[in-house]
Amino acid sequence: MPVPKTEPDRAPDPDRAADPDPARDPARGPARVPGSPPTPAAEIAAAWQRERPGTPTASIEIVTPIWRLAKLFADDRGRVLRAAGIDAATLDLLSVIRRSGSPYTLSTREIARRTLVTAGAVSQRVARAEREGLVRRAPGPGGTRTVLVSLTPAGQALIESSVDAVLGREAALVDGLSPAERTMLIGLLDKLATSAAERTAGRDARVIRATSD
Repeated sequence: MPVPKTEPDRAPDPDRAADPDPARDPARGPARVPGSPPTPAAEIAAAWQRERPGTPTASIEIVTPIWRLAKLFADDRGRVLRAAGIDAATLDLLSVIRRSGSPYTLSTREIARRTLVTAGAVSQRVARAEREGLVRRAPGPGGTRTVLVSLTPAGQALIESSVDAVLGREAALVDGLSPAERTMLIGLLDKLATSAAERTAGRDARVIRATSD
């Protein structure tokens, strides 16, 4: 009876065994498309694994591109805003009032809630925009302490042109993604933002408890 042939034992490839490439190890980072060049973030993760094996590098290929994209978008938006003749704080103020719908009026309390900034910051923004003729302030009905802020014609004209410039430019920046990719990315970013917010909120609470003990 013939004896089946067996493959000779192969010595392990030392280069492959020691390769710290995160794409080869799911625990160290996300896998890449086979044959694609490593991203700058992947090279950073690989360097840490080479120099400090066991370093927790799973976040690098996610967090590092997010930081770089944030800077890219912020710098580009700054250039667009300067060309449009408006700053980021004023854009935020005029936008939230414009999105509220006719008659384009909100209380300072509601502006603070919707823009996630402090009441003091809102007061400063409103005062500056009022000096520039972009909004007007008026007391709330019934003699309350409520302050209402409304767009002036000049403010509405400025926000209409600015929104077109800013959002048109940013739509061009994400045009490299297909509709399906955008939908997937929107869902993943929302999931990551929610998870990170929950985790950081828990850490803040633990820090508060520790300092109060």
